[in-house]
Amino acid sequence: MDKTQKYFDKLTIRFAGDSGDGMQLSGKLFANAAASSGKIARTFPDFPSEIRAPEGTLYGVSAYQVNFGKEDVHTPGDEVDILVAMNASSLKTNLKLLKKGGIIITDTEGFNRKNLRLSQYEESPLESGELEEYNLLALDVTKNIQQELSNLGMSPKNIKKTRNIYVLGVVFWLTGHDISSTANWLKEKFGKKPEMLEANLKVLDAGYLFGQRFEGLPEQFIIDDASMQAGTYRNITGNEATALGMVAAAENAKLELFLGSYPITPATEILQFISSYKSFGVRHLQAEDEIAGICSAIGASYGGSLAFTTTSGPGLALKVEASGLAVMTELPLVIINVQRGGPSTGLPTKPEQSDLLMSVWGRHGESPMPVLAAASPGDCFHMAYEASRIALKYMTPVILLTDGYLANSTEAWKVPDLNMLPKVEVQLADPAEPYQPYKRDDDTLSRKWAVPGMKGLEHRIGGLEKADITGQVSHDPDNHQLMVDLRQQKVDGIANDIPLLKVEGDTESDCLILGWGSTYGAIESAYKILNEKGVKVAKAQLKYINPFPQNLGDVLKNYDKVIVPEMNKGQLATMLRAKYLKEVIQVNKVKGIPFKAMEIASEVEAIIQTETELV
Repeated sequence: MDKTQKYFDKLTIRFAGDSGDGMQLSGKLFANAAASSGKIARTFPDFPSEIRAPEGTLYGVSAYQVNFGKEDVHTPGDEVDILVAMNASSLKTNLKLLKKGGIIITDTEGFNRKNLRLSQYEESPLESGELEEYNLLALDVTKNIQQELSNLGMSPKNIKKTRNIYVLGVVFWLTGHDISSTANWLKEKFGKKPEMLEANLKVLDAGYLFGQRFEGLPEQFIIDDASMQAGTYRNITGNEATALGMVAAAENAKLELFLGSYPITPATEILQFISSYKSFGVRHLQAEDEIAGICSAIGASYGGSLAFTTTSGPGLALKVEASGLAVMTELPLVIINVQRGGPSTGLPTKPEQSDLLMSVWGRHGESPMPVLAAASPGDCFHMAYEASRIALKYMTPVILLTDGYLANSTEAWKVPDLNMLPKVEVQLADPAEPYQPYKRDDDTLSRKWAVPGMKGLEHRIGGLEKADITGQVSHDPDNHQLMVDLRQQKVDGIANDIPLLKVEGDTESDCLILGWGSTYGAIESAYKILNEKGVKVAKAQLKYINPFPQNLGDVLKNYDKVIVPEMNKGQLATMLRAKYLKEVIQVNKVKGIPFKAMEIASEVEAIIQTETELV
């Protein structure tokens, strides 16, 4: 039959199934194919905390969402256009995300009596009529791939492992994507397993041809290529970008890089990525616990390396005491906290922004520390680099906040010219001059960094309070007051070395949407929605939270309504009220899932409408 093509600006597809159905892989391969074909893609992996949840259960569903288009793709998408649901539970848990009239692609084998019972369906939704508002494509995937692979003599178990690749082939045809990038990935993945390689390539082709020939798919959904700046691009996750940012900073500073870390979801991948950069002089230690991780990093910093440690919420709590030691010794250290849902073990695989107050104030004593926040997966590179720059220039530990959403999601990232990155200054002591551990630079108030083993640079530092200049242990009250003040002044002074807050949008608006961290993408998309409706708003994104940009107070004074969306109960809002005595309007969400653009747009519109009615 003749097929038609229907053009879209962007589309959202969600792959869902059991944890063992390969939905995370299918989503990643699809996102890579979309990016390599010239589209802008943003992703969001959504998976359970259990390593392998019971098959067929509602809480065992794993999903991967991809929003791709030719412009303005800042989020994984609000509503899903195409839902791949490999079984009954994945359909039930994800159907609410599918827009009316959207396409459902299912595997009929996933709707047997057992699966229906586990998903709490009384009868099959494929036959009950409850999916009449959608375009249903129910495939007998297992039967199709068995026929396709019948001559290979493979076991039923291995045949079943190719189901996700077959469905991916169908989706590739439906969305007009070439299969070559996935075929090349399969060749690399299964190059030493010729039987599995042949099987996966065959079912990929078979799925694509099925889409071509099947009358139930009368049209393809096509998106034109994006208009992007010239350059080299790659799909990158926030965790990978963070690792690369640290490597780039060490290269620029001409220092060895050391990571001391204990594996914890969702920060573990940074440790995994770092382990592949040994050729750049990178060293890493997978420590026995969080305390050992940060203490080894402090030791490496004392020894002259650019050192960092990675963790997530509960791990940050364990690093608190050693963080204070890094403040007292005034050593350069980057602490990367990939935030997740809490408290306690909480929601290990779900994102949250609930560690802000802990990062700024959650240490014993007067223990000031710069705090930065990345805004997107690609921005994790630049903010990790910036955290390193500040740590080395000001001889201080720095906390960089990302979260599970940024860590695991991907975006098309333009690879920067390393020669164009800011210079990373290193405050090394001069062996030719008499060394005093706490003699400070007049501008930065940073002390000089003396690497052990150099003649004339012998010194002692530690957790007890030190005397100004000499670094001797001191219990003198006036000296303690002075050192506390100096450490605070040093961090406060960093405000002179960071960009002013940039406000974008309608200059005549009296309403500002102020975000931080991973709310960036949803705010960008919400701003466009509001603009199209004629609602006048301005927007700004905080990347520097301690200290704040110098002009933040003046910016806040310019707006009657300052709306702060956060994935917490109002932590940035609390800080703004405390420092600037400015009332702000909170928009809070603590569900373990990122904001949707429409959620923020609707809240802002309702706030503006309410204020207008009151006037």
